[in-house]
Amino acid sequence: MARSVRTFVEAAVPDPILARMLSVYHYGLAALGAALYNLPSRELLVIGVTGTKGKTSVTEMLSAILEEAGFTTAVMNSIRFKTADESKPNLTRMSMAGRMFIQKFLRGAVDAGCTVAILEMTSEGARQHRQRFIDLDALVFTNLAPEHIESHGSYEAYRDAKFEIGRQLARSRKRPRTIVANADDRESARYLTLPVESALPFTLSSHEPYGADEHGGFFTFDDTKISIHLPGEFSLKNALAAAVVARALGVRGSTIAHALDKVKKIPGRAEEIDVGQPFTVVVDYAHTPDSLKAIYDAYTSPSTSLGVKRKLICVLGATGGGRDTWKRPVMGRIAHEQCDTVILTDEDPYDEDPQKIIEDIAHGMPAGAGGQKKPEVILDRRRAMRRAFELAHEYARGQTGGAQNKIAVLITGKGTDPSVCGKNGLQTPWSDAGVAREELEQLSKAGGYTPWDNHSGTENNPDSRN
Repeated sequence: MARSVRTFVEAAVPDPILARMLSVYHYGLAALGAALYNLPSRELLVIGVTGTKGKTSVTEMLSAILEEAGFTTAVMNSIRFKTADESKPNLTRMSMAGRMFIQKFLRGAVDAGCTVAILEMTSEGARQHRQRFIDLDALVFTNLAPEHIESHGSYEAYRDAKFEIGRQLARSRKRPRTIVANADDRESARYLTLPVESALPFTLSSHEPYGADEHGGFFTFDDTKISIHLPGEFSLKNALAAAVVARALGVRGSTIAHALDKVKKIPGRAEEIDVGQPFTVVVDYAHTPDSLKAIYDAYTSPSTSLGVKRKLICVLGATGGGRDTWKRPVMGRIAHEQCDTVILTDEDPYDEDPQKIIEDIAHGMPAGAGGQKKPEVILDRRRAMRRAFELAHEYARGQTGGAQNKIAVLITGKGTDPSVCGKNGLQTPWSDAGVAREELEQLSKAGGYTPWDNHSGTENNPDSRN
């Protein structure tokens, strides 16, 4: 019934008028939530994190640092909703949930005795005024790249929606207000000129020596060596952003270093799945060209100590429903250039033909270019992952001396998404990490490989993403 009413209204009301009506509606919900829960952001130190990539990782790293420093944190991001010692998985598929959820979350944080709330903040949320009536103490800007173009209408509209979050910091009644921005991104200048008390740019080039590969990395901060266990230079930048915020709050470099050393993984973000298989398996949320290239680069880094070229088997899809169709062939080209074998599969087709999505990706993968074979197409995502593992085992067979490091299966696109979205709003429960673990264990039981090691830590716990 609700879907029918919505369809009728969208057809009957001119787009400009409808957009205005929706804007007023969402603003009203934000105002009502703030009033109903009595402006809880004024009772907390509130830190927002925005950008195209790295938001979730920064929120998790910053929470770890501040907890180490004695703060009690609440965290709202695409992975989970954390309030003090309680953590629940985010099943909404939204980093900034609507319907007054954020104000309710902040009130819950106050009631639970939290001293800091760290919020992932998105352009879609800003467009629906979900940042309104939240008094921010600080905001982190990570980067900006084309995303949600169809939804916003243009890159410029997307960029401006993001910057509304910056304006929310400027509107805050808190003092002092701090903006932390990635100076390597051209959009940072806009954020760093916000009328706030403190503007803190960050760049890795100011924190030498630094380095990163697939095993992790390090940089120098506050005369302290900071080591992290997450792969790629992008992880260093995320850690640096968190460190700059923490330092602005008075946290010592030694405390920052100690906290980040404890962060062994972030679910769905370059998350390695290890059940003893003789090859590396990684699940990552990468769903934009920039993020896809970044994760591929991390596992083909020139700084790798392998001594041989790593073989990459890449499982790749793209979101349907008309969402950012422009990026499909671009991501296909990146996979074609950097992966030895590509398996194209379903991701979230919504009401779109899955085969059409695959064809769009394949347009960026010219047959015979670069001496590579055509990609394999296996629409069933579980079967696609199984095929990738079987190929990895075939490549690893007969190899000795750390063969698991010479072959990597990279599964991208969904991260910790809890479902696959299909036709007519159907959502099928799903976990890339969970399915990968199941298929690897099945392959082992079937004699597909002999485990090179027998691990039993939390990394093998299907519930560890929570």
